[in-house]
Amino acid sequence: MRSVKETLMEQPGPPPAQGEEEHLALALANSAIAMPGGHTIDLLGTPAQTNQWLAAHGLAPVDAGMREMCATQLRSLREQIRSLLASRTEGLPAHPAAIAAINDAMTRVPTAPLLQWDDTGGPYRVNPHPTTAIVDHALAALAANAADLLTSPDAERLTACGSPPCNRYLLRHGRRHWCSTRCGDRARAARAYARRSSR
Repeated sequence: MRSVKETLMEQPGPPPAQGEEEHLALALANSAIAMPGGHTIDLLGTPAQTNQWLAAHGLAPVDAGMREMCATQLRSLREQIRSLLASRTEGLPAHPAAIAAINDAMTRVPTAPLLQWDDTGGPYRVNPHPTTAIVDHALAALAANAADLLTSPDAERLTACGSPPCNRYLLRHGRRHWCSTRCGDRARAARAYARRSSR
């Protein structure tokens, strides 16, 4: 598993990697982006950034008012998901702590719509989503999405970006092993330089 330094940068990150739009867990795993020069863009670096990321992915209201504890929980789940993605792509056994973290997040909140009763309209079912449990619901949704990704046919296409120092994951399409055009250009330039240097 690659560790992620918590260095904040003001520059925007690369566009979403292939598969992030279908799999929120992949977007979470890629929310800390290693850049050349040893820098990292961390989209969950502060509570405000965490709130913004959750809102952008439909997991929290814009005005949820995240605290540092919430951001820490999300960053912790990110590292556990990254551990599982690394195990899957490298063909290694998963760390039991990562599996336990995913299962714990999934079982923290009720998943079945609960029965409610309105005196005028009668019975109805609704998914519980109390304001106080926004983070637990987001963690559960992201953990369930990670479990779905790892057990779906898409897991066969899961790969790490092939352009160091990038640490993002993507769903491979054809022979493409890069998360963005920028990483692909960097990898091609490095190969061309290596060929010229070896002559």
